[in-house]
Amino acid sequence: MPHRIASAADLGRIAAEKRKLDGLTQADLAGYCGVGERFVGELERGKPTVRLDKALQVLEGLGLELTVKARGE
Repeated sequence: MPHRIASAADLGRIAAEKRKLDGLTQADLAGYCGVGERFVGELERGKPTVRLDKALQVLEGLGLELTVKARGE
């Protein structure tokens, strides 16, 4: 089901929910995605300055994708 993402906190919440649903720890996810555990924690806490390339890497590792569409579509 699509989720509206209006903030870094929204993206982090969705990533954390999916990680937990998959039964992964932050350390598991970090190792699988090739990022640091600290990065995963910051992403999940909604830090607004996380690197987009790494965030996309984590989303891909979770089997998620980020799409952009015009409002009202």
